[in-house]
Parts: sequence; C-alpha cells; structure tokens
Amino acid sequence: MSKKITTLLFDLDGTLINTNELIISSFLHTLNTYFPDQYKREDVLQFMGPPLKESFLKVNPGAVDEMVKTYRTFNLEKHDSLVTEFEGVFETVQTLSQNGYKMAIVSTKVRDTVIKGLKLTNLDQFFDVIVSLDEVEKAKPDPEPIEKALAALGSTPEESIMVGDNHHDILAGKNAGIYSAGVAWSAKGREYLDQYEPDFMLETMPDLLDVVGMEKR
Repeated sequence: MSKKITTLLFDLDGTLINTNELIISSFLHTLNTYFPDQYKREDVLQFMGPPLKESFLKVNPGAVDEMVKTYRTFNLEKHDSLVTEFEGVFETVQTLSQNGYKMAIVSTKVRDTVIKGLKLTNLDQFFDVIVSLDEVEKAKPDPEPIEKALAALGSTPEESIMVGDNHHDILAGKNAGIYSAGVAWSAKGREYLDQYEPDFMLETMPDLLDVVGMEKR
C-alpha cells in the first residue's frame, strides 16, 4: 500500500446494516403486485444494488415511477421491523471514528432512507457526510458519488477506500482511483464479488482495522 488510508467510504445496505430481508421482501412485494407469482427470492438478487429506477426499467418500462412508489411505501412500512445490525459493525466504526479516520456513506438510496437506517442502528453519530442518490447525477459505479464524498471530506483518492457488498461499490472505487474492499457477507456471495477483484475482502467488519493498519482488540 503506497499511502496510509485515512478515509473510509461505506455503502449502507448489506454492508453496514443488514437490509437484505427488507430489500428482498420489498422487491417481491412490488414485482408480484405487477407480475403475480412470477418472482421468487432468488430472482430478485439481480436487482439489489442499482438504483430502483434502473432495476424496474428492465422489467416494466411503462410503470417505473409507479413501481418505485409501491416499493418505497412497503419498504418504509417494514423498515424498522426487518433491518438488523451486522456483527462487529458498530464497534469497528466507533473505533475508526475515535481514532480520527474520515468517513462517509455513499449509497444508491435516497437520503431520507439512508438517515433512517443510520439512526435505527445508532450509526448516525459517526457520519457527517452522506452522498445519496439525491445528490448525484450518476450513481455508482460512476465515480461521481465517491468524488463528491472525497471533496466533502477533503481527502485524496490515494488515501481512501470504498467498502461495499455489491459490484457497483467495487467498480465505483476502481473508477474513482481509490482502494476497494468487498464484504464476504454480501447477499450475492463472496465468489460473486471476487470476480470484480476488490483490493481487499473482509470476512468480518473488524478486519477493516487490519486493512487500515490498526490492531483489532
């Protein structure tokens, strides 16, 4: 590693907080509202990661906005009952914060939903910078969200890393010229992420402390 990492950019869903069940349930509810009994759990994994409009455009171009509304209504209604924490996330993020690392959330979700998830898991106290779908013209894997986060934090690509559970996160990191780390607990599986050759693969979130050169306690 040519330069010490000082800055960490995190995806939210499936990376810091376990929204997998919420997202799968929301997609199943929406898709089966429009296409009854045509979609099962394994069918919706392909839609996890990209912005909602991009996903629904593939299946029903004439009703994209309607489907987004249906999805978000269900998603918000079920949010607090289905979202859980990933083991070791809070302690790791807290340790990084206490040791002066700069951190931001870079997500393809809208800002209100990002904040809702952070507050539910008490992670909101660690993130002053959030780059959501609302703040960008182009979402991940385009480098724009990462570049906005780095500008807000006053960081350079050489000292930064993007941590995520989807190929969009890994590719966004590469496109922005920063390090990337995949998480082995991705709903799509470790092998899926390995195809995109992240610089690091985290088995658990505390592994991130080793990546930035801090000893795990």
